[in-house]
Amino acid sequence: MSTSVDSAAVPLPPEPFDASTPTVRRRLAALMYEAVLLFGVVFIAGYLFSTLTQQRNGLTHHNWLAAWIGLVVGGYFVWFWTHGGQTLPMKTWRLRVVNARDGVRLSVSRAVLRYVLAWMWFLPPLAMHPLLKLTVPQTLIVAGVWFVVYAGVGRIGASRQFLHDRVAGTRIVSIGR
Repeated sequence: MSTSVDSAAVPLPPEPFDASTPTVRRRLAALMYEAVLLFGVVFIAGYLFSTLTQQRNGLTHHNWLAAWIGLVVGGYFVWFWTHGGQTLPMKTWRLRVVNARDGVRLSVSRAVLRYVLAWMWFLPPLAMHPLLKLTVPQTLIVAGVWFVVYAGVGRIGASRQFLHDRVAGTRIVSIGR
């Protein structure tokens, strides 16, 4: 008789693991690498959507397209965070996302929560665009300032985690070579 084990409660493999928090610079470097890889994911998702819906104009179904891409990107992150705790850029930079309380793999619900909360990197400056009737260059300046402030929050506090990780109950840790 086999017993099923919840993967969220199974400790991570015995890879050299140190609970130290990586530097903000290292986490941002992984984020930039992630953006490069996500270009391909978003391109394929957009191509698939436009082919299946026979979209001929970029304004046709644009809200559905945005929702689809959000789901695909969310699926990408949730899958990797719940199956090893690392995306390819996180492996390259030797980072892993774990449950903040006990250092185990993330459950699907916690990974989804982290993904939704990670949009705090982008939504506040994007919301300012229509609310304050900003031009695109002004919005880019607001976004740049916001990114610096948000990244700066990652340097504050004993855990040195970004705000979305603190709220989601997750943390980024260094792993050995």
